[in-house]
Amino acid sequence: MEHIKIFTQLIASELHLSEHAVENTLKLLDEGCTIPFISRYRKERTGGLDEVQITAISDRKERLEEIAKRKDTIVKTITEQQKMTPELQKRIDDSWEMTTLEDIYLPYKPKRRTRAQVAREQGLEPLATMLMMQREANPQKAAQRFVRDGLAVADCLKGAQDIIAEQVSEDERSRNQVRAAFRREAFIESKVVKAKKDTDEAQKYSDYFDWEEPLKRCSSHRLLAMLRGQSEGILRVSLTIDDDEAVQRLQRNYVRGNGPCQRLVGEAVEDGYKRLLQPSIETEFTNLSKERADEEAIRVFAENLRQLLLGAPLGQKRVMGIDPGFRTGCKVVCLDAQGNLLHHEAIFPHPPVNHRAQATIHVQQMLSDYHIEAIAIGNGTASRETKEFVDDALKVMKQTESAPAVFVVSEDGASVYSASKVARDEFPDEDVTVRGAVSIGRRLMDPLAELVKIDPKSIGVGQYQHDVDQTMLKHSLDQTVESCVNLVGVNLNTASQHLLTYVSGLGPVLAQNIVDYRKANGAFTSRAQLKKVPRLGPAAYQQCAGFLRIPNAKNPLDNSAVHPESYGVVEQMAKDCHCTVSDLISQPDKRAQIDIHRYVTSEIGLPTLTDIMRELEKPGRDPREQIEEFEFDASVQTIDDLHEGMELPGIVTNITNFGAFVDIGVHQDGLVHVSQLADRYVTDPTQVVRLHQHVRVRVIGIDLRRQRISLSMKGMNKK
Repeated sequence: MEHIKIFTQLIASELHLSEHAVENTLKLLDEGCTIPFISRYRKERTGGLDEVQITAISDRKERLEEIAKRKDTIVKTITEQQKMTPELQKRIDDSWEMTTLEDIYLPYKPKRRTRAQVAREQGLEPLATMLMMQREANPQKAAQRFVRDGLAVADCLKGAQDIIAEQVSEDERSRNQVRAAFRREAFIESKVVKAKKDTDEAQKYSDYFDWEEPLKRCSSHRLLAMLRGQSEGILRVSLTIDDDEAVQRLQRNYVRGNGPCQRLVGEAVEDGYKRLLQPSIETEFTNLSKERADEEAIRVFAENLRQLLLGAPLGQKRVMGIDPGFRTGCKVVCLDAQGNLLHHEAIFPHPPVNHRAQATIHVQQMLSDYHIEAIAIGNGTASRETKEFVDDALKVMKQTESAPAVFVVSEDGASVYSASKVARDEFPDEDVTVRGAVSIGRRLMDPLAELVKIDPKSIGVGQYQHDVDQTMLKHSLDQTVESCVNLVGVNLNTASQHLLTYVSGLGPVLAQNIVDYRKANGAFTSRAQLKKVPRLGPAAYQQCAGFLRIPNAKNPLDNSAVHPESYGVVEQMAKDCHCTVSDLISQPDKRAQIDIHRYVTSEIGLPTLTDIMRELEKPGRDPREQIEEFEFDASVQTIDDLHEGMELPGIVTNITNFGAFVDIGVHQDGLVHVSQLADRYVTDPTQVVRLHQHVRVRVIGIDLRRQRISLSMKGMNKK
């Protein structure tokens, strides 16, 4: 890589990491290694960097590559203008900040025909230079030399001022001076568009009808809310500083003494600031603030997605999935332990149909016929009422046999999945309601395997996902999904093509090839068989093998996170202990005999050996938590049943940087503001709560008109 040395130095300095670790990580990334693979299987080369650090290196590498491409364009453009000098080339070579680079380039940047350009074409640049020198006692007299057809003295002076104004606006020192003022003292202001003030759509922005605060204190969610209001034509948003003071500071850089020339230069500086420089820096800071707000919103979204994907799985059980509804009834599906659809039908236990007794009989019959072990109910409309109906239907069973456990499952994105090509391919003969109910049932069994089929933006665990940079959002969410899939590991013989797509080193084509090979040849019995899959070469095998699991494989290591490249060292350990690899896994006393220092080589160091021993202790362990049942307070059904001071159980449904939303069973989530999350100061809500966590909350405010519920967790949830 051409810039690897400078990239290494810049990234190591910025992230406070060793240059050796950064350099090796960059080389691994250039070799095509994925982030999960590097963090898991190349700890010796990276010095044990974790996935977060490697992701940060990868992101900064991409940013520096963009800057390098921009430099090439800049050098090419300036060279073509025949204005490149050794000093200018060195400045460009040494600059790795995009803002600095663009400032250097600005005077040479091709632009539309400006007022200054027109003045230059009229031959007025020498006059501008004379004015800037401020030695002329009579600038009008000096300007007479430039008078020609259609161009008066006043026109000449005005043209010269236009040239000075543009020079001031493109001067690096001037730009940095105004930047410093914006950084130090800029305010963000939001005003309502009067014509929209009383409209219904404007009311959600009422907090920002007349809003002002220092830009450096403006949180990302407030900035994004204001910018969304502006894009909808409801708000006008601007950044302001003290313009008079800024002009005076600039004039002190250019105006020396008093006199006619000084007055003209002062006017030009003011014009350059107000017409060119201030709008440019305001736009720059708006974009920079938006970029930072995007990064924060995407960070929160990605963390929520991670928690959702890593939700506790029930495992391979026979599940009944119910998509609840009132008028259209509840769609019920029965699935086998592998998630295959066995049966579906609609029941109508709720108003307006009210066939409750008939629905009870049907549910009990399905539970018996399909040996159902658990029930998943979607958390949308009629969820609470459907759970109560199911609980009643199970009461009879509990007296005679073991009744299945009942779980309420998030159905965010289920409707998107049910109408998708993925769902149509899986269930071409079923309608969207059946597909949605199947998705709900499968989410209980394995949230990760089901949710990877849905565009992360449609899962509903972020805010402002349509307002942030879409390329950056997709990149971050795809990385999050890949990270979660590889953290958990994937069953090679049951995984769908969509789940396999996110496995390290694979992708849509190889994932489909694996599924096709499985269909043609039966279940995989060893990881080595992957080498027979079409187009799955040595590089892809190296990247993916450690993340694919084969339960009951001939080699027990094929169902572990031990990479095939390390099988030899495990086999040597077993040989030295006079036992088999299976004995090493099942007998702690055998593992206790192993001194891992004896197995250190130039290729395998202590970090990898330590991971191997941990994996032998619990091969193929699932890092996700155990699933828990949950019950809402039976005395609370609607927002009208609430009163301040009431303490209730709830489920965290969404986390933002200003707090967490909690479902307390009244069809309207309440907000626990960040200031109410704990008895201590909280800067990041994700450090206190996680998605779908079961919590206890206290009602501290009810706004019936706006249907808002304020909750507190202070003094609650102590363990």
